[in-house]
Amino acid sequence: MKAIPLLLLCLGLASCGKTSNAGSYPLTTCIVSGEKLDSMGEPHVFTHEGTEVRLCCKSCLDDFNKEPAKYMAKLKP
Repeated sequence: MKAIPLLLLCLGLASCGKTSNAGSYPLTTCIVSGEKLDSMGEPHVFTHEGTEVRLCCKSCLDDFNKEPAKYMAKLKP
């Protein structure tokens, strides 16, 4: 009988910290290059000032870091 609550606790802990952002990111293209997010493999995902940002590749990060406000404006509704 103790196994079921323990199993549920383990399953709950295994999912802690994992959040599903599927469908919540507003764009399908890179805010720096305009390329599709999956065009260069897995997108480069990071957080800037509390907001998730997805770029088509890590090399776009250099341009993003030069003018973050310019690119973050593209994520605003």
